[in-house]
Amino acid sequence: MSHLYPLKLSYIDKTALWGGDTLKREYNKPSHHEKLSETWELSVRPDAVNKIANGAEAGRTLAEYFAAYPDTLGVFAGKPFPLLIKFIDANDCLSVQVHPDDAYAAKSGDQGKTEMWYILKAAAGAELIYGLAEGKTAADLGEAIKKGRALETVRRIPAQAGECFFIPSGMLHAIGAGIVIAEIQQNSDLTYRVYDYDRRGADGKLRPLHIDDAVAVTRPFTEKEIDAIRYERGRDAHALADCRYFRVEQRQIDGDGVIPVPKDRFLSVLCTDGAGTLGGEPIVRGDSYLLPCGLSDAAVSGKLSLILSTAN
Repeated sequence: MSHLYPLKLSYIDKTALWGGDTLKREYNKPSHHEKLSETWELSVRPDAVNKIANGAEAGRTLAEYFAAYPDTLGVFAGKPFPLLIKFIDANDCLSVQVHPDDAYAAKSGDQGKTEMWYILKAAAGAELIYGLAEGKTAADLGEAIKKGRALETVRRIPAQAGECFFIPSGMLHAIGAGIVIAEIQQNSDLTYRVYDYDRRGADGKLRPLHIDDAVAVTRPFTEKEIDAIRYERGRDAHALADCRYFRVEQRQIDGDGVIPVPKDRFLSVLCTDGAGTLGGEPIVRGDSYLLPCGLSDAAVSGKLSLILSTAN
């Protein structure tokens, strides 16, 4: 069937005041934005849908493709698209934020947001905010915000390229300056901002905070709890995460190999380094491909670092 082949996806470029130019310079992402903060590499949302950039279906949006060939979604046919995958360039610190779980998000007609970061680049001394500081609670966070001391309640950890961090809904977090990541998440754009360094947006106004909602959903996590959520569906040699929402693997290719396509769902392939071919299609650092359900296992060759993601 002519529609079953590795679908190369266009990217959706986003700008924010904390963005930089690394994605443009190093990940093959030309953009008219001076500060390229994010590229959405797999998105099927009302306001942001990737287009297919190769083959017989070139020019179609993914939404149009799935409407024409619902079987290519496998078990997700007829359901909201489950994943959102991005590259993020944090040239400056992102706001301190938290995402709700599904139950809380349903109040606003959305779904929750559990996510995972794979660190592609990190400047010397780069840090993440990764949860509440030991012994701190959401109530402590609320009191600290009132006093202008929110950062006193957060846990800071160093970040290095090649590391992976899992962020369950309800966990306070922020990407620090000098970090480039690949992000795999639930298909939600619902964020509660806690602290934003008193920065002003393009309109000259302070960016809004969402303190009541943030305090309502934030909770402390132990490393054991994070791991239990991250590997809820099992742990193996390939998995970076296998939670109720997604499974993510990293694969290193040096020569020839095969990428198995699940029999009942799609597979996202994100190239984070190198060059080669995927199912006969060229693939280089920064490329995003979708392998639709129904496609035979895809031959891969070259020297490549790949992140493979599918929804659970």
